[in-house]
Amino acid sequence: MKNLFFAGAAACALCFSATVASAQTELSRNQIINSLQGAQQKVEVSADALQRAALENIQKYPGADSPQTIPMYQQLASLRQFNIEITFDFDSARIRPESYEAVGLIADALHTPYLQGQTFFIVGHTDAKGDRTYNLELSQRRAQAIREALVTTFQVPGSTLFAVGLGEEQLRDPADPFAAVNRRVQLINMGYN
Repeated sequence: MKNLFFAGAAACALCFSATVASAQTELSRNQIINSLQGAQQKVEVSADALQRAALENIQKYPGADSPQTIPMYQQLASLRQFNIEITFDFDSARIRPESYEAVGLIADALHTPYLQGQTFFIVGHTDAKGDRTYNLELSQRRAQAIREALVTTFQVPGSTLFAVGLGEEQLRDPADPFAAVNRRVQLINMGYN
């Protein structure tokens, strides 16, 4: 009977810790704000130049995987940024309904005084499944879809948002190019206009 009690107590403790861990990983507006706000250096990179650099990387290093990162992208690493998973319909730029809450939290954060008037790149990333050029185009369409949702549905000023698709050119986990962690949307604070 004593072992049964300890087994039950251990199971309850495990459930509680799983619940606490789950609560800690839930996305909040404040997490987004805290990740994006703060003083930082100015980096002179345009969304168009970054997009072109990704395409040039594919052309310069053809094949299944790129051996190189995009040097221009490395300049952005020091900037305030936030990664989030937004789900889309398969092989589509249609945002899944369950991801609109996350898009809404992004909008709430961008509407706060802490972030108003600043410019942001919305960077779409894919995993390494499929053709690199196709992934680049798909990630651009997906980044654009998020920008459009923020502007039209959530009234974030369009002049502050720039969509960039990088496909699989900047994997978050290069050791596992097919990992889900590589499929993400990244917000990068480019500072004040």
